[in-house]
Amino acid sequence: MTSTPEQVRSVLSLAPVVPVVVLDSVAHAVPVARALVAGGVPVVELTLRTPVALDAIRAIASSVPEITVGAGTVTSPRQAEAAYDAGAQFLVSPGLTPALLAGMRETGLPFLPGTATVSEVLAALEAGCTELKFFPAEASGGAAYLRSIASVVPTARFCPTGGITAASAPAYLALDNVGCVGGSWLTPADALAAGDWDRVTRLAAAAAALG
Repeated sequence: MTSTPEQVRSVLSLAPVVPVVVLDSVAHAVPVARALVAGGVPVVELTLRTPVALDAIRAIASSVPEITVGAGTVTSPRQAEAAYDAGAQFLVSPGLTPALLAGMRETGLPFLPGTATVSEVLAALEAGCTELKFFPAEASGGAAYLRSIASVVPTARFCPTGGITAASAPAYLALDNVGCVGGSWLTPADALAAGDWDRVTRLAAAAAALG
């Protein structure tokens, strides 16, 4: 395994909205990545929730170099290594354990460990992580919660994900301790199924404008 890619230093600074994408077909991988880039969103997080996810990451990494592709829903060291081998440039986990932390660090890739409570944030900070995922965002208190803990854990910055919409995203992005949000609304399942890449591009353009 090698060191962190030169082009990815902070996941939180890649775009105001990181598309969180679930793909059921490898054939959709390259078109959706190109549609996001066309809309001004140069990043995509592919969740490891389907059997095709790693192949989709591999396809995007090899065919759409202008986008930064990451792996989401990383829940084990083995998945972290597999995502790295497939060409992922960053990792996102829904939570954090000592073994998972070690596995993600071993890849040399930047990563966002998942947190939902102040205790989890403190544990991540003690482990040297200052860029964190806040998940599930809406169910865990939303923007109001992040605002309330900003003075308690001032060194932590977040990418809230989970239940966020185009309407609620601005409230998160207005917070000083939020660098970006993760959202699935840029790539609706029906648009992917229909191959409606123009719709994805329009949604991406609207998301890019939030920055």
